[in-house]
Amino acid sequence: MSDRLSRRVAAVPPSGIRKFFDIAATMHDVISLGIGEPDFVTPDVVLRAGIASLARGETRYTSNSGTRELREAVVAKWAQLYGVEYDPEHETLITVGGSEALYLVLMAILNPDDEVLIPEPCFVSYEPEVLFAGGVPVPIATQVETLFQVTGAQLEAAITPRTKAILMNYPNNPTGAVLDAARMAEIAAVAEKHDLIVISDEIYDRLVYAQPHVTFSSLPGMRDRTVIIGGFSKDYAMTGWRLGFALGPADILGLMRKVHQYTIMSAPTTAQVAATVALTDPAAEDAVLAMRESYDARRKLLLAGLQSIGMSAFEPRGAFYVFPDIRISGMTSEEFAMTLIAEERVAAVPGPAFGLGGEGYVRMCYATAQHQIEEALERMGRFVRRHG
Repeated sequence: MSDRLSRRVAAVPPSGIRKFFDIAATMHDVISLGIGEPDFVTPDVVLRAGIASLARGETRYTSNSGTRELREAVVAKWAQLYGVEYDPEHETLITVGGSEALYLVLMAILNPDDEVLIPEPCFVSYEPEVLFAGGVPVPIATQVETLFQVTGAQLEAAITPRTKAILMNYPNNPTGAVLDAARMAEIAAVAEKHDLIVISDEIYDRLVYAQPHVTFSSLPGMRDRTVIIGGFSKDYAMTGWRLGFALGPADILGLMRKVHQYTIMSAPTTAQVAATVALTDPAAEDAVLAMRESYDARRKLLLAGLQSIGMSAFEPRGAFYVFPDIRISGMTSEEFAMTLIAEERVAAVPGPAFGLGGEGYVRMCYATAQHQIEEALERMGRFVRRHG
């Protein structure tokens, strides 16, 4: 490789998700269960707030930290929902999506070769972002037998003198798993025992079914060692607005803000105005609850449909994904996904794209119209019968 290029960046493979998006884009009549994006339009009251902001000419930079109004709205909502309070001035940062928040926290805490424990399967960005920040990702495979929840024993077994942090995502992408109280307590005990920072990506916090979401920082002793990553893309159907936030200890948030100042300046002004309305207007809250109810119905439809055609899948309790087991087919996850899209025009993502524990599974997203899910199930039924 030429010395003009970074070996560290060049060594990171391209996203395993993108390949299937590109394939689907070249084919006719494809039903995509691949893309992890709401099929809803941003709630109308939020849209109108953004449009009005532009009409008023609010097109300048905001504070590096984000508008005061949005930071106050974020901390008020988090306190209302989960009972944890943060200072909007020193413990809150508005970012360009949750992805930037993840990048910033890793840059703020990692020294060269510090290790980050990552329960997998997980969002595809985690390992690359740790590498970009100069750290060492340490993947830990979770299993269906523990409902894809990482255990305290698994974390203990992976700890070395260089371990700095635990990076986890519950509700989980791609499995839909959530942490139960016992597992959360195990993780908290390990973090406290070894003085670890916990990075808790809770981007799907409002999309939890049949039980309330519990933010990790609400556990005893965890508030001041946890950085929460949140945002508006999934809960409020605002993916294209590119807006997220981080909540956490002032010393870590201070360094995150410094990197943010030099690399980004500030998150989009229009998006911040719209997001403030998303958090404070009752009509926006009604829209979130309606979207969650719709996702729940689709979750049940896809899960029952997969089981009826002989595809085993544990019940996802959060986010908007099902992670069916395809090992009975005798195919690898890649072979299964490639054959399914070629023969039946249904796009799913191979499990290994999400790291350890993903082989033998594919991710299917139910953030798509009910009639499309029903048609996809018909096509997959033919596929399963044909391949035994």
